[in-house]
Amino acid sequence: MKQLSGIVKGVSSILDKLAGICIFSVMLLIVANIILRTVFNQPILGTYELVGFITAMGVALALAHCAFQEGHIAVSFIMEHFPRKIQSIAAVLVHAASLMLWAATVWSLGKFGHAMKLKGLVSPSAEIPVYPFIYVVAFGLLGLCLVLLFKLLVSFREVLGTSAAKKVAP
Repeated sequence: MKQLSGIVKGVSSILDKLAGICIFSVMLLIVANIILRTVFNQPILGTYELVGFITAMGVALALAHCAFQEGHIAVSFIMEHFPRKIQSIAAVLVHAASLMLWAATVWSLGKFGHAMKLKGLVSPSAEIPVYPFIYVVAFGLLGLCLVLLFKLLVSFREVLGTSAAKKVAP
């Protein structure tokens, strides 16, 4: 389980670094567009579209690391008053439901990206193909699914009473 934890942590960390590159790229693109527009009166074609696409990729790629680090907002006020066993059972249910939801989202995005590739859909002004961005968002959410699967296994081990689960939890 410790080895699996290391793998999941490594994958989520790599995805987070890619997300950072995306956000940094957005900043560079915006600054370059402002400079080119102001100084040379030549803006970068499709900046608005690219910023939207790259930001979507950055957010999707960062979700796995955020979930692994438990950096999301959690409302645990009620749950912390229940016994540990009930908390563990609730965690299994929440992680299972989340995993199913996000796995269905990844599947749908994959199908949607494929459909956009077949249709040849491009962005309006810069005419950039849309499907690669959809695939990257799906890939980022697949990383989130990996983290949720890991957390589901840890929670399930806690329900079964395995003491190793407490040592491996992120």
